[in-house]
Amino acid sequence: MPLRVMRWLLKPGRVLALLPHARLAGRLLRDPVVPLYLKSVPVLAALYVASPLDVIPDFIPGLGQLDDLGLALIALTTFVRLCPAPAVAFHREAIAAKRPFAPMAPEEGAIDAEWRRG
Repeated sequence: MPLRVMRWLLKPGRVLALLPHARLAGRLLRDPVVPLYLKSVPVLAALYVASPLDVIPDFIPGLGQLDDLGLALIALTTFVRLCPAPAVAFHREAIAAKRPFAPMAPEEGAIDAEWRRG
């Protein structure tokens, strides 16, 4: 299994394809439409990567870094899949159009109203 992962990592096109995915996750982390409990997924993964406690210690060459990379990839993929689909589509379009970050507008179905008594 580790040999397969190493072969996958040696293909630069696949590794470079992760960069837009990470950029999308970064934009979704800043968007208020995404619930706070979902934002904890990549934050916890970053804490694991930074933590000295690992499943496979980092002093083992190659394998120690692969488990960190694998967990980070799984966390990013899970985070993007669990985010609301309209927010993901909005930010993918914004990245493709090279627009700067702006939070997604509230849903159009909401009506802003004021309650009056009497």
